[in-house]
Amino acid sequence: MSDINTTIESSIVALVAKENNNIRLDRFLAQTCDDYSRSRIKSLIEQGLCQRNHLIVRDPSTSVKEGDHIELSIPAAKPYIVEAQYIALDILYEDHDLIVINKPAGLVVHPAPGNEDGTLVNALLAHCGNQLTGIGGEKRPGIVHRLDKDTSGIIVVAKTEQALTKLSEDFANRNIDRLYLALCWGVLNPANGSIEGNIGRDPYDRKRMAVVKRGGKFARTHYKTLKIVNPAISLIQCKLDTGRTHQIRVHLSKEGHPLIGDPVYLKRVPAISKHIPQEQKNSALDFPRQALHATYLGFTHPITGQYLQFESDLPPDMQELMYKIYVNS
Repeated sequence: MSDINTTIESSIVALVAKENNNIRLDRFLAQTCDDYSRSRIKSLIEQGLCQRNHLIVRDPSTSVKEGDHIELSIPAAKPYIVEAQYIALDILYEDHDLIVINKPAGLVVHPAPGNEDGTLVNALLAHCGNQLTGIGGEKRPGIVHRLDKDTSGIIVVAKTEQALTKLSEDFANRNIDRLYLALCWGVLNPANGSIEGNIGRDPYDRKRMAVVKRGGKFARTHYKTLKIVNPAISLIQCKLDTGRTHQIRVHLSKEGHPLIGDPVYLKRVPAISKHIPQEQKNSALDFPRQALHATYLGFTHPITGQYLQFESDLPPDMQELMYKIYVNS
């Protein structure tokens, strides 16, 4: 059928009804089968894997007519080039469509230069195996959102293309509920509030993000002080309206309350640290990662429509740090 060497696994066959007369071919097929994203269907059409009335059509914008016989061939998913590695996972929930993980600090989500293996994706390839039906034509997990390497907590990953598409839309439309726990320097005033500011690349250091005056993307972080651990350090809860890169870390740093242990946005010893004993000060300054934990995730299941909620307690390293830096003032 196509001019490429492709193993066909299945096909979608449909007749165009009156109500779909004159709509785009890719739109019609996306409405007919919601297992695949419209972009994926568009790609298959352009590869020559679609027939209209038994003739190959390659233009996704082609208008279909009432009574047209449409057939779209679905290639077998190709093996993903990333190596499967057996790494222990703290699984909070799993079904055919998705998996929810309590990610430890230090685990990179996706392979990248400098972290080619030992990632969450490597672990999921080993754990899920043949349950992965194919995303974008490859047998791989669908990364819906990310947590920084040294941020711990809850992350959801799609196992099917349909789940990835719908969850990604919910994240883009801000229909996902997320809460984080953070230990930051200083005491916020007011104790509860919101921080706004467009986030983009730092014009002076391209490896960092920053609140920028021009360009960037709008970001809003709501915060609530849960506990003043000592005169110089607070435990706060953060709720995201948006999900920009390093959002909590950038917003708190901009307000003068960087996260304890942040290797990027905490560049000097905070002046407020002089108000606590040297032992507590050293414990906070020596903490080896940003003290940030994704503690809550709530979302609507992309297939069943059920609302799912997951919680994760403060991890042991942050609990131990709080114990060390607590000052009964």
